[in-house]
Amino acid sequence: MAAEASLAAADQGKYWEMHDILLTRSPELDRDSLIGYAQELGLDVAQFTAAIDNGKNAAKIDADIKLAESMDLYNTPTFYINGRQVIGERPFDYFKKIIDEELAKAGG
Repeated sequence: MAAEASLAAADQGKYWEMHDILLTRSPELDRDSLIGYAQELGLDVAQFTAAIDNGKNAAKIDADIKLAESMDLYNTPTFYINGRQVIGERPFDYFKKIIDEELAKAGG
């Protein structure tokens, strides 16, 4: 339902604002909380509620889930650097090492 909420907010130009609320207020992601967040953002609540209740964006969400599964992507955050999967939060130096290695392979 949180994914539906983010896309319903995107339909009204407030994707990132909803994104931020969902991250900071998790795990409070039940229907009533999501509608409250929509109110806070000044969204058209009737339109928002209809979108999350009828699964307006279910096909997009399902496609994203299938893509993630096909990439063996089950953790967040996960990064890909030139095809190399990096799972979890990592310090800057960890990413720099991988990037430097990949640049060296490419001759850069």
